[in-house]
Amino acid sequence: MSQPNTQRFLALDVFRGMTVCFMIIVNTPGNYETTFAPLLHANWHGFTPTDLVFPSFLFAVGNALSFVMNKWSGMSQREVLTKILKRTFIIFLLGFLMYWFPFVKWENGELVAAPISDTRIFGVLQRIGLCYGIAALMFYYLKPKWTYILSGLLLFAYWGMLYAWGDAADPLSLQGNAVLSLDRALIGERHMYHGEGIAFDPEGLLSTIPAIANVTLGFWAGSFIQRKGKTWETLGLLLLTGAFLMFLAYCWNPYFPINKKLWTGSFVLLTVGLDCVILATIIYIIDFRHQTRWTYFFEVFGKNPLFIYLLSEIIAMLLWFFKTSDGTAWYTALYQNVFSHFGDYLGSFLFALTVMLTCWLVGWFMDRKRIYVRV
Repeated sequence: MSQPNTQRFLALDVFRGMTVCFMIIVNTPGNYETTFAPLLHANWHGFTPTDLVFPSFLFAVGNALSFVMNKWSGMSQREVLTKILKRTFIIFLLGFLMYWFPFVKWENGELVAAPISDTRIFGVLQRIGLCYGIAALMFYYLKPKWTYILSGLLLFAYWGMLYAWGDAADPLSLQGNAVLSLDRALIGERHMYHGEGIAFDPEGLLSTIPAIANVTLGFWAGSFIQRKGKTWETLGLLLLTGAFLMFLAYCWNPYFPINKKLWTGSFVLLTVGLDCVILATIIYIIDFRHQTRWTYFFEVFGKNPLFIYLLSEIIAMLLWFFKTSDGTAWYTALYQNVFSHFGDYLGSFLFALTVMLTCWLVGWFMDRKRIYVRV
């Protein structure tokens, strides 16, 4: 635990907080079958507002990284590498332990140890840790210009890998893509996500390569804002950059479709473009219109993003783990007995809002006590 960084940028805190807030809402609906369409991921190719959440978190990681580079200049190489590798390892480990939690499972009405052989290896936090670590090393050893060029080359290299190593008939299909093939060969199906109907991990190892660009371009946005300040020029260039990236994304889409689960290059360009526009809008509202009465709600999430995200996942997992006397998960029972009375879709949404607000209250208490969890 530590005190918050004294060099805070309110708009970036709010952006990060909005991302965490929306992430909790889309991850914890009362009933997935009756969830409003914008709160669901695209089935495969395509895009929904929910698909923007995770890449925005990576974009925010890049924003934050741009603020610590100056500190590294006064540190030895060993100290910097230790910080980067330690943080990468801890975030990856937290993600792994989160999927293993609560380390036991129900089997024939009895609790037994959950074997590590069935634990998912890659996931959301694991990708955040890997992307942070790789991007941080790139910026530490390379000039920013070369880091951006390398990030672009990685997007094209990934495009080539999917077509070269995927199924010849349809290399971008769920069952024929190279992401699935590599994960299956390296870690096996028992360590993969099974929510797609087959063993396929949307946070697989190969698709982590293009996700690095979300962090490096988030770094560009953060460092650009620091250099130029909160000026009309800053807003204009952020908006133009966002519009240009979205234009490129849709030009690329016919050849490399926008796909969150494969994290295609067009998906990267689209999400970074949208993030630039959203960040510029937040800066305009806060720093040009001076409307800040609404910001504290999101600041609470933005000051403890990792802890609050983990808390939301643990709450959901425990609600699924514990059972009522008739064997129904508390998660399902709570929705059916309380929230479903508000209607199928509204009830599902209110359930998610309740989880989100519960996490906010914990974050609010921590902020009041000036408790900030850092890794």
